[in-house]
Amino acid sequence: MKYRRLTKEQFGALHQEFSNFLATQSIDKAEWDLIKAEKPEVAEQELDVFSDLIWEGVLTNAHYLEHFSKNYIFLFHCQEKLIQSIVLKSVLPETDFMQKEGLQWLSDNMFTDLVEIHIGKKEYEQERNVALFDLISQGAILSDGQLYLQINGIIQQ
Repeated sequence: MKYRRLTKEQFGALHQEFSNFLATQSIDKAEWDLIKAEKPEVAEQELDVFSDLIWEGVLTNAHYLEHFSKNYIFLFHCQEKLIQSIVLKSVLPETDFMQKEGLQWLSDNMFTDLVEIHIGKKEYEQERNVALFDLISQGAILSDGQLYLQINGIIQQ
């Protein structure tokens, strides 16, 4: 596998898409049930192939990622050849960006000495989608980019 198998919940949410995937291979429900019962290794392979297809589509269409931790917020703009980042760090250890109060604190203190802002960019060291998958595996989530764009707009002025 290139990525990782989807969870049971993800497969449940993509039930229709998985049915369509099997149909493209001329596998109906009865045949799928037979494959699961008699050739579980083939069923496992089908689940893995479908998972990789879904991940590939999601990652190809991903343009922004965010990763929040207690004292850091990592914002990523995922371009074709490189990834740009904005890292916000609280110098106060008691700040918790995982809580609503921490985000309010950030809003109130964004341009003080209590918040460090680091901007960076680098070319992907590996295939783009694999690099994004690694970030997601480390806790990043897909984003609409609003926070990145908002902060980038402010710091570029």
